[in-house]
Amino acid sequence: MLSVRDVCLKAKEAAFELAAATTEEKNKMLYAIANAINSNKAKIYDANALDIEAARGVIKDSMLDRLTLTEARINTMVDGVMQVASLPDPIGEVTDSWVIKNGLKFTKVRVPLGTIGVIYEARPNVTVDVAALCLKSGNCVVLRGGKEAINSNRALYEIISNAIESAGFNKDVVGFIDGTSRELSAELLKQGDCIDVVIPRGGDGLKHFVLENATMPVIASAGGVCHTYIHESANLDMAEKIIYNAKMQRPSVCNALEQLIIDRSIAAHLPSLLVRMVKDGCTINGSEEVCKLVPGAELCEATEYKKEHLDLTLTVSIVDNYIEAINQINNNNTKHSDAIIAQDQKVIEIFKKKVDTGCLYVNASTRFTDGFEFGFGAEIGISTQKLHARGPLALKQLTSEKYIIVGNGQVRS
Repeated sequence: MLSVRDVCLKAKEAAFELAAATTEEKNKMLYAIANAINSNKAKIYDANALDIEAARGVIKDSMLDRLTLTEARINTMVDGVMQVASLPDPIGEVTDSWVIKNGLKFTKVRVPLGTIGVIYEARPNVTVDVAALCLKSGNCVVLRGGKEAINSNRALYEIISNAIESAGFNKDVVGFIDGTSRELSAELLKQGDCIDVVIPRGGDGLKHFVLENATMPVIASAGGVCHTYIHESANLDMAEKIIYNAKMQRPSVCNALEQLIIDRSIAAHLPSLLVRMVKDGCTINGSEEVCKLVPGAELCEATEYKKEHLDLTLTVSIVDNYIEAINQINNNNTKHSDAIIAQDQKVIEIFKKKVDTGCLYVNASTRFTDGFEFGFGAEIGISTQKLHARGPLALKQLTSEKYIIVGNGQVRS
């Protein structure tokens, strides 16, 4: 088994070759990967079954759901790779050009970031999503998955690596840190001379670990404390539909609703808005006022208003007005995805401008924050920071820019 250092060195060496690959060559790799995954479902199921068996009773059911690979989820992986292959290649795109008075022609073009390290938790589909996006954007990648998914990730990596090699390309364009110890992640973060940028995909604990230990730039992609605010002007039938979907469809993912805020003037409608959710197993917690309004609601501590539950728990707040709602969101969110349900256009415009978040929804569920849903094929993560990129990190977000300056003998006087 290669050391972390060797994996990173091989990826760095392969990066210069991949940067010069044509769109057709990169797509050939992606088609090979999609076909290989489709042809090796049994191997993937067997590996995933080992992970599920080891994790059962050790991690929460919501996390077990994220770990589980069904036929539908494997098919979605394949579809995602094919969609990435069908997307325009960002590399070489001219984003600006001009000529200065001495005749020098300046052109600004998109180029790969180089070699990307990705550290992620118990979601094996990330192995495929990340590999596809990095290859299409001309970036080599070193993958470091969570220990809970080690067998699934290893099987998927082997399928990807063999597919790339079978298609006639250097398999080192995708590297894999094979092991379960935290020390391996720490070692990866020391490879600043090989890895150009690292992206953590997981909870706040992982994000802070990476930020504190990385010797290369970090694009923070962390958990989602997602809010939805119901303004007094909201269509309540619409609101009930949206919040049910945002919380209940798949509560274990980072774009699920965790914090519901509602105006006091319409708070009496909470029981009817939440009745279907409660019937289907959702636990409601909040202040004494919330507990008085919603039968069965539990009194919560202040920390609950900053919590990413990742299960069937919803924290509810009651506010006097939209200004109070905006302040509460900005003080407690992770800048992932937040929503307003309202008909008052003035309030909507203020909310859009003042809420600090990567993805802001108006009269829609936060569950759409996903690279596949955005039309990106997939995403490496959801950036919750402000530099370089915000929201889903897809092809264009995995590029930098290079200035090409062409002259005919100009020298500076």
